Amino acid sequence: MGVNTNFSAKPYLIDITLLRDKVPSWEAYPFSLPVLRSLETLKFHPDVTFFIGENGMGKSTLLEAIAQLAGFNPEGGSKNTLFATRETHSNLVDYLKSGKSFKAPKDGFFLRAESFYNVASYIDDVDYAEAYGGKSLHEQSHGESFLSLLNFRFHGNGLYLLDEPEAALSPSRQLAVLSLIHCLVKANSQFIIATHSPILMAYPEAKILLLSEAGIREVSYEETDNYRVSRDFFDRREQMLKILLEDDPEEA
Repeated sequence: MGVNTNFSAKPYLIDITLLRDKVPSWEAYPFSLPVLRSLETLKFHPDVTFFIGENGMGKSTLLEAIAQLAGFNPEGGSKNTLFATRETHSNLVDYLKSGKSFKAPKDGFFLRAESFYNVASYIDDVDYAEAYGGKSLHEQSHGESFLSLLNFRFHGNGLYLLDEPEAALSPSRQLAVLSLIHCLVKANSQFIIATHSPILMAYPEAKILLLSEAGIREVSYEETDNYRVSRDFFDRREQMLKILLEDDPEEA
């Protein structure tokens, strides 16, 4: 009987496990975060996994540690992006173990919206703008530079970690990014994305993980506050604005 060798390399990152017995203190940051108190093993979708939740729930902290675990600079960039401006990352990576595919990704990138300026500066310093469309990312708007990143630097067969990519994008550009993500998924890529965007998290069949005070749980798109609040606002805009903007009667 012949051996089937048509195995998919994805997911490149299968899961992560928190080494709970090695945690020095559950009272110290980052282990004091509710999402880490309950974390054991977290499994990822082969195509797209989203981290969602309110500010301060630990989305960026967790994604940053995953990026370090995968070999990326904690400030962002590819595995060859070697710079450091200020060490603000946690030591969470030291307490995580990853389950990986039998095959490593050929490409990869960690995008952090808050430190993308530093990545752009590094690319200029090492004269590597050609790989990003031939134009300095600093000579483009934030949104244009991010689209250049996806169009020119993401080559497929890759693991891509994105932290709040919508920060630089208009709604129409977010739709364009959805299309680009889909092209890269079809090119054997895996994405893990922390986001607040109801547009991005609408990607079909994605795994949506809600980080909250109760821990981490998988939710459907329609369950997310991001979708429900946006839908309710657009459906009842005048009523909601009236409630939100009416004068406090005690101040009148």
